[in-house]
Amino acid sequence: MEPEILQGVISAVVYENYENGYAVLRLGCQDGQTVTVVGTIPLPVVGEQLMVTGKWGNHSNYGKQFEAEFLERMMPQTKADIIGYLSSRVIKGIGPKIASRIVAHFGESTLQIMEQEPHRLAEVPGISPAKAKAMGEEFVTQVGIRNLIEFFTAHRLPAELAVKCYKLYGPSTLDLLYDDPYLLMDEELEAPFGAVDQFAIEMGVSGDDPRRVEAGILFELRYNLLAGHSFLPLGKLIPATAQLLNIGEDVISQGVTRLVEFGRLVCDMLADTEIAYLPGMFEAEVYSTQCLLNHAATTYPSPVQLDKLVARIAKSSGVCYSPQQTQAIFEAATTGLLLITGGPGTGKTTIVNGILALYDALGIDCVLAAPTGRAAKRMTEVTGREASTIHRLLEAGIDPHTGKMFFARDESNPLKAEAVIIDEMSMVDVGLLHSLLQAVPQNARLILVGDPDQLPPVGPGFPFKDMLRSKALPSVCLTEIFRQAQESLIVVNAHRINQGVLPELRDVKNDFFFLPARSEDAVGQTIAALCATRLPKNMGIPADQIQVLSPTKKGAAGTVALNKLLQSCLNPPAPNKKERLYGEFCFREGDRVMQIKNNYDILWKKTDGSLVGSGVFNGDVGIIRSIDPGNEVLTVLFDDREVEYEFSQLGELEPAYAMTVHKSQGSEYRAVVLSAWNGSGYLLNRSLLYTAVTRAKELLIIVGREETVAVMTQNAKIGRRYTGLKLRLQGKDA
Repeated sequence: MEPEILQGVISAVVYENYENGYAVLRLGCQDGQTVTVVGTIPLPVVGEQLMVTGKWGNHSNYGKQFEAEFLERMMPQTKADIIGYLSSRVIKGIGPKIASRIVAHFGESTLQIMEQEPHRLAEVPGISPAKAKAMGEEFVTQVGIRNLIEFFTAHRLPAELAVKCYKLYGPSTLDLLYDDPYLLMDEELEAPFGAVDQFAIEMGVSGDDPRRVEAGILFELRYNLLAGHSFLPLGKLIPATAQLLNIGEDVISQGVTRLVEFGRLVCDMLADTEIAYLPGMFEAEVYSTQCLLNHAATTYPSPVQLDKLVARIAKSSGVCYSPQQTQAIFEAATTGLLLITGGPGTGKTTIVNGILALYDALGIDCVLAAPTGRAAKRMTEVTGREASTIHRLLEAGIDPHTGKMFFARDESNPLKAEAVIIDEMSMVDVGLLHSLLQAVPQNARLILVGDPDQLPPVGPGFPFKDMLRSKALPSVCLTEIFRQAQESLIVVNAHRINQGVLPELRDVKNDFFFLPARSEDAVGQTIAALCATRLPKNMGIPADQIQVLSPTKKGAAGTVALNKLLQSCLNPPAPNKKERLYGEFCFREGDRVMQIKNNYDILWKKTDGSLVGSGVFNGDVGIIRSIDPGNEVLTVLFDDREVEYEFSQLGELEPAYAMTVHKSQGSEYRAVVLSAWNGSGYLLNRSLLYTAVTRAKELLIIVGREETVAVMTQNAKIGRRYTGLKLRLQGKDA
């Protein structure tokens, strides 16, 4: 079939994927007919004129449609089309009424005025000079982004990358990329190296070009941050980069030397091995090492009659401290740094409450924090005191000029506290530890609490485990399981798993069950029945207090399929429920969703209107309260905070009926249902199973295969992480 050309005006946008630019449009053609056009048409707007080259196709469900291969955009020309274009809210602050007033005043010159003389918009009644300026800037930005997206998609670069790139480099983006395509590898852009490398080659960059070599080296280091490595030995970095770029190792070595000279790479010796860091990671490890040792070297005089004071605290709390717990509370009174660790049922919370009571008695001002919002909320519940996320504690924000995250609390503006207690330390990576230590005053006590047998942090390093293994810092390891905890099969099985012993799966105690399944589909059906009817009806546990976990996203027993299945059972479609399709999931009013990346500048407001603030963080879980298709806004309720998401921001949310075990870290749920069918050897390990089991407060049910549970219990291997904190704490950093 020969390509055809259609020309017309967009009359409706049926579907749009903000991630890849795919869209389904209604195009009003010049001959009067309206046709359906599909293809990569990023950020389409009603009223735009398109000249589309493509071929006719016949979809099995939707019938005849025109498949776009190339397109050319033309701004609307007539008054009616311009009003339609602006009424689609392509420009913030302009709706149908204001659009009509603007076009009535400027006529067919409206868009030219907006681009070249935006101050004149203030001539229109109801538009202030400041608003006119903002509208003009928004219009220029939108046009620039759309043009850039078209350029990117023509070169097979992700459409969403164009938006990030424009925000970083502005209107001169194209000129900058023609000069150096590898600017796309800026860490803020998170661009795929393969696509950028192909683009650079299309732009004429040679295989051994220094820009390509240096970009490849830095990509290898950044990519390995995702695997948890703080650094890479040069003996691994150089051959890996040579293989990636298909060039000689000598060329890579020369690139390493240049990067070191430019300050973009740090080389060091550790345990007689030459290693390479990104500068930020090197600073984080070295600074954290010295700061931890300084805190550990700080001591305080023992309070008068400390033993009697602790005895009074125990009596008033109605507890009897074990020798290990008493030791921890004593050390918290006299040392500048204390690590507290232990598994479930060993009394970590009891110690934290005891330390808080001690600090109250001594008049020591203490603040509490944890890595995630749910962990902080749980810390508040068990201590009765306000706890925040570490990011909130450090007053995280976004620099409006660079778009990069920063912490207002640091060495020049430290926390106003005499003691800091951090829970769930196993989740803290070396970068966040570095930021935390910068903000903790040197004369403040620092208590770090966690369980190193849980999954390692998502980010690089494993600081808490390194601290404990170094034996260089004061620590108390709790090993005694208290009698009440011994009655819980959840606790008993968690410790069995941690020791490499298969958990008891046939005991009929009422807090731990194993339900075998004959197929992967049967796992999903059993889990759906548990959440929708069996647990609510038979055990009185509402569906919103049940969390489904899986080791993997893939397959019928993975989170992607389970979320769709559970949504159909727990929140089925209804005439009164609005929906919005994004990617492969249809968000619906009433859905449980989770924020999957830190967003420091998104606004929220309390439901009672008492407070407005900013910031929603990775792991926060909420409910979709409303979807407004007209304004393209979706509102999520996180506890007592309402957050509005523009449809273009929905990539920050994912359904949370089911989540991976990694995403559940730091949280505790009344009931947990764990899918255990299959997965990669990397995922089916002891730490993951242990972490999943310890998320359950009252009830744990495993659905799947006993063989999978056995494999996970026996697999103690977690990918080795290159991290230098342990050796540096031991003084072996040279």
